[in-house]
Amino acid sequence: MNGQSIREQLEALAEPGYQKFASSLIPNIDNLMGVRLPALRRIAIAAARDDWRAWLAAAGNDYFEEIMLQAMIIGYAEMEPAERLRYIADFVPKIDNWSVCDRFCLGLKFARRNQAAVWAFLQPYLKSAREYDIRFGVVMLLEHFIDEVYVDDVLKSMDEVSHEGYYVKMAVAWAISMCYVKFPERTESYLAGCALDDFTFNKSLQKIVESYRVSADAKQRIRGMRRGVRGRRQP
Repeated sequence: MNGQSIREQLEALAEPGYQKFASSLIPNIDNLMGVRLPALRRIAIAAARDDWRAWLAAAGNDYFEEIMLQAMIIGYAEMEPAERLRYIADFVPKIDNWSVCDRFCLGLKFARRNQAAVWAFLQPYLKSAREYDIRFGVVMLLEHFIDEVYVDDVLKSMDEVSHEGYYVKMAVAWAISMCYVKFPERTESYLAGCALDDFTFNKSLQKIVESYRVSADAKQRIRGMRRGVRGRRQP
């Protein structure tokens, strides 16, 4: 297996029509081939059962699909937690869009079995100056740490995130809404005294209200918490 053969395999699966559609969903990148995610998953699962270390070493970084394939293999392959954390640390700097970030985090299910080690590993990312480092940390928390043990720490971490990037703010809002769905009383108490900026706070409320798992009465109460935003139209 080498980088050229991997790329040729991906090129054979590329669909121009899907490339145009997918590009519209991820507006800040221009390197999509147009391979559908189910096809990438099939390749990644097969690679994870093969010599996956050779696959990761050979994979290129020029195209979205090459990077997404690496993300999936790191999640699927069997390895010890310490080795997976090393691969994760090497991979995170390659993340430059929400799609790779979120799919990568979703696949790292080992985190739920190794919460203490992964929590410690994530802390520097939550304090990074890089937008997608922080989004990676936030999405990892919302995917794998919103439980009885960690929910209060997750909420505290959201209050401490400091970055003006849109994809950071939206990830924080998403995380808070998921905390509300699972732990409404704790999250509502947090919202009453949190330090979120107005945009992120209001987006959090919006996402809570949009959830079908929140009651009508709770939605009405959450709407009443909305902050006014001076000098611009409310988002």
